[in-house]
Amino acid sequence: MIWKPNTTVAAIIEQNGRFLMVEESTAEGIRINQPAGHLDEGETILQAAARETLEETAYDFTPTQLLGIYHWQRPAKDITYLRFAFIGELGAHHPELPLDDGIIRAVWMTLGELQVSKAIHRSPQVLKCVEDYLAGQRFPLAILTHL
Repeated sequence: MIWKPNTTVAAIIEQNGRFLMVEESTAEGIRINQPAGHLDEGETILQAAARETLEETAYDFTPTQLLGIYHWQRPAKDITYLRFAFIGELGAHHPELPLDDGIIRAVWMTLGELQVSKAIHRSPQVLKCVEDYLAGQRFPLAILTHL
């Protein structure tokens, strides 16, 4: 067996001091996460971020900047994640679309609400991404190369 990390994407979307999050049902119970998920075969990282946001929130999303790349090894599960987190523009809402399996709802949360709910975050990447966003961390999409 060859070890390899799981490549994931996440959308960091802020409007009026609130962040677009999802409540999701997991094996560990209900968790809070950004719209996020795995890179699928045949798609670019940017396409994955837009797709996952639409599937989990029913909002269109266009990545405009890379927030960062986050490495996290999940304790006790021998799983490593490389998360590409993007900042971007929120587009149209499509309330008629069903949300992805396991997603309970999309919810807008303040930094304070995220801080007090830290114990039920999907991973430590959730709050770290918001903190980095608020600190002004940004990278141009040109840093990514799709061959």
